[in-house]
Parts: sequence; C-alpha cells; structure tokens
Amino acid sequence: MIKLSGVIITYNEERNIENCLQSLIDVVDEIVVVDSFSTDDTKAICQKFDVKFIEQKFLGYVEQKNFALNQASNDYIVSLDGDESLSKELQKSILAIKNNWKYDGYYSNRFNNFCGQWIKHSDWYPNRKLRVFDRRKASWKGINPHDSIALNKNTATGYLKGDILHITYQSYSEFNKKTEYFSTIASKAYYKEGKTSNFFKIFFNPTWAFFKAYFLRLGFLDGLNGFIICVQTANITFLKYSKLYELQKKNKD
Repeated sequence: MIKLSGVIITYNEERNIENCLQSLIDVVDEIVVVDSFSTDDTKAICQKFDVKFIEQKFLGYVEQKNFALNQASNDYIVSLDGDESLSKELQKSILAIKNNWKYDGYYSNRFNNFCGQWIKHSDWYPNRKLRVFDRRKASWKGINPHDSIALNKNTATGYLKGDILHITYQSYSEFNKKTEYFSTIASKAYYKEGKTSNFFKIFFNPTWAFFKAYFLRLGFLDGLNGFIICVQTANITFLKYSKLYELQKKNKD
C-alpha cells in the first residue's frame, strides 16, 4: 500500500479549512498546510488537527504550490485548496487506489458551489482537475493565477469517481472583487510571458467566452447564477486583455 500526503495552500480560509481537513483525515497518511500568514483563524483551526503547518510568504500560485509539494514526506500526493474538500465517493475512490496504484496521475471532477447553489453547467462543471499524482512525475505549471498539474512526458492518467467540492464566492460583491483581483494578476503574468493585446482580443475574446459558457456549455440551465457566472467569465477576460493593453502602452511610452 502506498502512502499519501495531503497538501494544501491557504490564506484566510477559516470558513472552509475544517471541511477540507476533515475530508482528508481518513484518506491520507499526513497533511501538509502551507499558509501565507493568514490574519483570520486559519492557523488555529489547522492546529486542532494533526497537520504539518508551515508559514511561507506567498510566492505566486504556481510557485507556492510547488513549494508546498516539496514539504511533503511522501511522493504520492492529494492536492487541494483550502476551499475544497473530497466528496464521500471521491474519498472511497482514493482509498481504493492506495492498494492498486496504476497511473502517474488521476483526474476527478470539481463541483463548484456559488452563492449556495451547486453549478452544473458552463465552464464550472465537470471542471476536470488532476489532483492525485506522483510528484516525481509532475509539477505545477501555468500562468498565474491559473495553475494546473503538468505531468512529465510518457506518463499515464486515470479517472476517479466522485467530486472535489469547491466552495467558491458566496456573494456577488465577493465575486466582483475577485474578478478585479485575478484579472490584474493575469494581465501582469501575460505581460511577463510576452503576450500582447489589441482591439480584436479585447472585443472578441470576452464575447466568445460568454457565448461558449452560456450557450455551448449550457450555462443558461443554472438560472440567474448561471447567467452571472457567464457574464463574469466574459468580464474577467475583458479586464485581463484591457489591462494587458494598458501595460503595453505604459511600458512603450
């Protein structure tokens, strides 16, 4: 039987961290929490559990998660954010592969809760994520704030039944603030990567993002909240490319 490490990064997750930890206790052999000096009760809640709690200044989403991976004692990892937890079915699926590990990484679906509603369509479900993996064959990649596990070449993946339960924004104002925050991070990361923006991208990319999420991926079936999510999907794309254009002009001058 392999040994698993549960790895979590946190910042001000007092609302959700207990559910996250509870879902891991009976599944993994150790829990590592890397916290960016939370100012709420995140640390106090974590210390009620048998976890390895490490405080680390935030390095960026990709960098922080790779740092957290290196703090684990085991090579087999279950990676979660502080606002995520394992469903009962996913817990059973992970326990089953501990006795029969076949692949280098395993995907599962992420089920997102927005303002008390579980969202079943648009870009938000099934929202497949690779969160169970052998860290010797994987690392976090991506352009901040969008991170994902990238497996090395010549690796194989499997699929686990059950969902990662993700508690997202619980008010529209919180969603608005995070959209502004994440679009700023993304625009700066895009600029650093050498990506460019223009009128076409500012106009077309948000329009396509809304159309794809609302119509092609059936976001309209989630009612008003589905509409709001799809509008914000377009909005964050608009803000990202308009801020990138602003950075281009500023640095050109």
